[in-house]
Amino acid sequence: MKTFTDPLRVTLVVGSNRHGRFGPVVADWLLDRIRAHEDLAPEVVDVAAADLPTTLAPTSDATAALAGITPKLERADAFVVLTPEYNHSFPAGLKNLIDWHYTEWRAKPVALVSYGGMAGGLRAAEHLRQVFAELHAVTVRDTVSFHNAGASFDDAGTLKDPAGPDAAAKAMLDQLVWWGRALRQAKEQQPYEG
Repeated sequence: MKTFTDPLRVTLVVGSNRHGRFGPVVADWLLDRIRAHEDLAPEVVDVAAADLPTTLAPTSDATAALAGITPKLERADAFVVLTPEYNHSFPAGLKNLIDWHYTEWRAKPVALVSYGGMAGGLRAAEHLRQVFAELHAVTVRDTVSFHNAGASFDDAGTLKDPAGPDAAAKAMLDQLVWWGRALRQAKEQQPYEG
């Protein structure tokens, strides 16, 4: 049985699978923040590494594609979902990955990190809040958003001005830890029926 202060297993879901995507740059920065947080132990699920069929039929190909993903989602105490904004929402590949799972998200907290143009991916993050509410997950209030993300990082993938994003990430991850511990403790005392 885990204690209240044991680190949370957090799965970072990298939500973009487009060719030439910027997501890995933001994901590397984000993983550094997660690893630096003593209350979190990260794993990564990358949508681009998943070859999920879109029919949602439980075929042997789907089972094979999910074999490396589902256990990471299932054992997670919490999630950080990194999404770009495509056409005022989040990518189809991310929705597909989410839709292949149900109980894995239930009664767990989700932090949202977005990037994009002028809106910084915030419309994608707001759409994800609705999806995760339907799955009985709890999205934390604070987010991290990168407006004009490509211009925020240098060619080596380092943030040009890290003060604001670092502070936002700390606040968001602190909230994720609070919710993760609270929900883990609550589920140990009484299973979530939903």
